[in-house]
Amino acid sequence: MQSYLAVKHLHITCAAISGSFFMLRAYWKMRDAAILQRRWVRILPHLIDTILLASALTMVFWSGQYPFQQNWLTAKVVALLAYIVLGTIALKRGKSARIRAYALVAAMLTFAYILAVAISRQAMPF
Repeated sequence: MQSYLAVKHLHITCAAISGSFFMLRAYWKMRDAAILQRRWVRILPHLIDTILLASALTMVFWSGQYPFQQNWLTAKVVALLAYIVLGTIALKRGKSARIRAYALVAAMLTFAYILAVAISRQAMPF
C-alpha cells in the first residue's frame, strides 16, 4: 500500500509540474522567447510526461482498474489525447497567435477536466 501511495504522489507531482511547465512554455511562446530553443526546454517535458505516464500505468496495473472498464479512467484517457492535440496546436502547430490562444485555453480547460475526473472518479465531475 505504501508503494502505491508513493507512486500516486509521484504521479500527482508530475501532473502538477507538467501542467505548470506547459503554461510557462505557452507564456514563452506568446513572448517569442529564445529560451524555447534551449535543449533542456525541449527535453524536460518529455521526461516529466514519461514519468507521469509510467506512474499512471503502474497504478492501473496495481489497482486492477483499467480504462474501458472504468468510465472515469476512459474519460481521462480520451481527455488526455485531446489535451495532447490541443497542446501541440497551442505550442507548435497553430498557424496564428489567435489559433494558438484558443488552443491554449481549450488545453487548460481540458487539463482542469482531467484533474476533476481524477479527484472525483466520475466521468462527469461537474
